[in-house]
Amino acid sequence: MTQTAPDPGRPVFRTRDLTKIYGGGATAEVRALDGVDLDLPEGELVVLLGPSGSGKSTLLNIVGGLDHATSGQAWFRDQELTAMTDRQLTRYRRDHVGFVFQFYNLVASLTARENVALVTDVADNPMHPDEALELVGLSGRLNHFPAQMSGGEQQRVAIARAIAKRPGVLLCDEPTGALDSKTGTAVLAALDEVNSRFGTTTLVITHNAGIRKMAHRVIRFHDGRVVEVAENDTRLPASEIAW
Repeated sequence: MTQTAPDPGRPVFRTRDLTKIYGGGATAEVRALDGVDLDLPEGELVVLLGPSGSGKSTLLNIVGGLDHATSGQAWFRDQELTAMTDRQLTRYRRDHVGFVFQFYNLVASLTARENVALVTDVADNPMHPDEALELVGLSGRLNHFPAQMSGGEQQRVAIARAIAKRPGVLLCDEPTGALDSKTGTAVLAALDEVNSRFGTTTLVITHNAGIRKMAHRVIRFHDGRVVEVAENDTRLPASEIAW
C-alpha cells in the first residue's frame, strides 16, 4: 500500500463528542472519555499529558483502532473509525498505524533484525529492517538479541519495528516510562527523527511534563476531558529535554 503524503493543512485525526464508558449496571460507571473534541494536524509530534486515568490511553486506543467508543465519532483522515467493524479496524491498524508501548514486546529468541522483519515480512511497502534500525541508531546491533541490549536499545528496536511498515501515524504510550533519562533521551531522539524525516504524525503519551518542550502541540487531559491544547512556538531537541 502506498502511503498518502502528509498534508499539514488536513487533520489526521478528528474526534467529535467522543465518549468511552466502562462499567455500569452492577459496577460503578467510569467515563474514561467524556465528550472529547479534537483536531490533530497531519505531520506533527503531539504530546498528551495528564494524570493516570485522565483518558490519554483510551483516546490512543480508539484512534489506533484497538478499542471502540461508546458514543461520538472519530476519523482517520476521511475514514470514520467509529463506523468500522473489527475486521476493518484490523486492516486499518495493519496499513496505517505503528504502536510503541512502555514495554518493548520483543521476541527474546530473535535478533534485532529478526524482530523488525516480523513486520516487514507482512507489510506491503516496508523499509528493509537494516534501514529501520539504522534510523534509530542501531546499525551496530543488528544481530544482537534483546538480552544483549539495554532497555533503551530494546525500545529503539520496538520503534524500528513500528516504523518499518511506513505507517501514517505512530502512537506511543509511555515509551520512556521504564527508562532512565539518558536512555530515554535516545528514544525521544529516535521518535523526533522519524517525525521530522518522514512526516509521520507521532502521538506520545507521557507523565513527564518536560517532554512537552519537544512537541509541536501539547494536549492536557483531566477526568476524561481535554482541558488545554497548546502549540510550541519553539521546540527543543531531545538532547535538551531533562527529567
